Amino acid sequence: MKVVPLPEAERGCARCLAVGTFDGVHLGHREVIRGADSVLTFDPHPVSVIAPQHTPRLLTPPERKAELVASLGVQEMIVIPFDADFAGLSAAEFIENVLVGALGARQVSVGENFRFGRKAQGDPELLGADGRFETIVHPLLEIDGEIVSSSHIRGLVLAGELAQANKLLGSPFQLRGEVLHGDARGRELGFPTANLLPDEEYVCPGHGVYACLAAADGLDPRPAAVSIGVRPTFQTGRGELIEAYLLDFDGVLYGSELRLDFLDRLRGERRFGDADSLVAQMHRDVELTRELAGRLG
Repeated sequence: MKVVPLPEAERGCARCLAVGTFDGVHLGHREVIRGADSVLTFDPHPVSVIAPQHTPRLLTPPERKAELVASLGVQEMIVIPFDADFAGLSAAEFIENVLVGALGARQVSVGENFRFGRKAQGDPELLGADGRFETIVHPLLEIDGEIVSSSHIRGLVLAGELAQANKLLGSPFQLRGEVLHGDARGRELGFPTANLLPDEEYVCPGHGVYACLAAADGLDPRPAAVSIGVRPTFQTGRGELIEAYLLDFDGVLYGSELRLDFLDRLRGERRFGDADSLVAQMHRDVELTRELAGRLG
């Protein structure tokens, strides 16, 4: 799949477009995208420009979004560099200059809550009134009585409810980041970890221990017991940290990008009376991780 900024998109093509922010590329988004040959999306998130004080922590960085969109059989993902100038376009200008003029849309697929143009003046009804392309409007998807939305899924991830978040996403929630040097506390306990720092721009699961699949360039996915928190058993003076213990692995990952696919939460963050009690619990965490990865991975 090609990923191109809007100014570089090939003109004159008759595209079937799915249009939206698509943070998380969840099951509702996939209904909108199904059957499209091109996805039109925005970076950064429009709210970060229109109302920066309400900028959400995102579920997916651009690279992950592109991977998920590509997995749906889309041929190209066109990215609008969203800035104050673009936010100032009227809804009519968005249709005329972008959908028709730049991208030659013959079909436009959106969710029923899609809004566009200055002050969100454009809606699916306005798109449907334009006879130059077919408009398909998808109703919001409900699962178990809940609307599937990026904001709802963010809340689930923050609460540590990864199994439910994954059900609505349609694939495992993923964190990725560079492996950094730590203070070797895990190695001293017999559980050497690959350490990541949470990125403030993205949602991070709530404090606790999780079963994950870990992968990196040159490293096939393997089970990992992942702790997120501040390590309450030890006085370290460190802030929040993501510590991944990769099962049956003794290599070096410093400087590599590690990708963690979250399968389920094992337990909350706890303070133990001594290191021996912590180690005993870590052994139990590892065995449960192995079991869950074999069943869910």
